[in-house]
Amino acid sequence: MDPYSAQNYYQQYQQQQSADVNPYHQPYQGPMYPIPGASTSAHSAPVPANAYEYDVGILAQQSVYVPGAMIDKRGGAGGKLAKGGKRTTVLRKGAGKVWEDQTLLEWNPSWFRLFVGDLSNDVSDDVLSNAFNKYASFQKARVIRDRLSGKAKFGFVAFSDPEDFLKAWKEMDGKYVGNRPIKLKKADNNINPVEIGHRKARQLEKELKQNRHKPY
Repeated sequence: MDPYSAQNYYQQYQQQQSADVNPYHQPYQGPMYPIPGASTSAHSAPVPANAYEYDVGILAQQSVYVPGAMIDKRGGAGGKLAKGGKRTTVLRKGAGKVWEDQTLLEWNPSWFRLFVGDLSNDVSDDVLSNAFNKYASFQKARVIRDRLSGKAKFGFVAFSDPEDFLKAWKEMDGKYVGNRPIKLKKADNNINPVEIGHRKARQLEKELKQNRHKPY
């Protein structure tokens, strides 16, 4: 058989396709979601975000409350709670929904916090910290990213001294951090920690699962 014939090329192409020789031409099988309790050593795609989860991210980090509290990695949700058990958390409301956001518990209530808007994508927690740690009472910086794109959108910085808080607000507003000038304003602090039990935690977990994959 002529190795350069069209028929021979076609047969080689068919064999290559059936053997999946090229790893970059795999059929799309849909997103993979991590299974609770399973090993995380193997790679799996993160759960895709949506408008509901992004809204959670926007409201996160704006204050409070118990330094060193346990922070769950699933967007601030506290997960399951045993019967008779209780935990301190923060409940957020918006668009007719209620969700749990424990990420707010890592901010000390005595701190003075600034919202940092218009962050460029190259700004990380460290970059934001380095921009504000020249103020003696600087305590913490956190960048919030869009879960759809992973790009930095805004952040928060905290100070223990109100003088540094006001000075940073005045001096850093409109200054470049990364590739863009930032916009500063006082962060919302109207958030109160509450204690929930097994029934409420179960309800919140159920609602989180129902809303996780809804686009809006």
